[in-house]
Amino acid sequence: MSSDGVRSLVGMQPTRIDLLELDIDLRLTDLWREAAEISEWNLEVVSAFMRAAYGKGYCDALIEDAPGSLCLEHGYEVPTRRARDAAEA
Repeated sequence: MSSDGVRSLVGMQPTRIDLLELDIDLRLTDLWREAAEISEWNLEVVSAFMRAAYGKGYCDALIEDAPGSLCLEHGYEVPTRRARDAAEA
C-alpha cells in the first residue's frame, strides 16, 4: 500500500480479489464520482452510500445476462439459493 493509503499494482500480478475489486469499482463509477464531491462525511452519508452500493449490486445481479457470471469470471463458486428462497421463487 502506498503512503496515501491506495494500493499500487504496478509491477505486481494482481490477485483475483484485486481484479474483483476493480470490476466492482467499475460498476460503481457513478457512486465513486458522487462520493468525490462530498466534503463532509458522517454516518448518515456513509450509510446512504452503503445502501446505494448494495442496491446497485442487487439490481446488477437481477439483470445479469448469465446469473453468477461475476463470481465465475473471478474464480469464485456461484452461491446456491437457500431452500426457503428457492421455494418462494
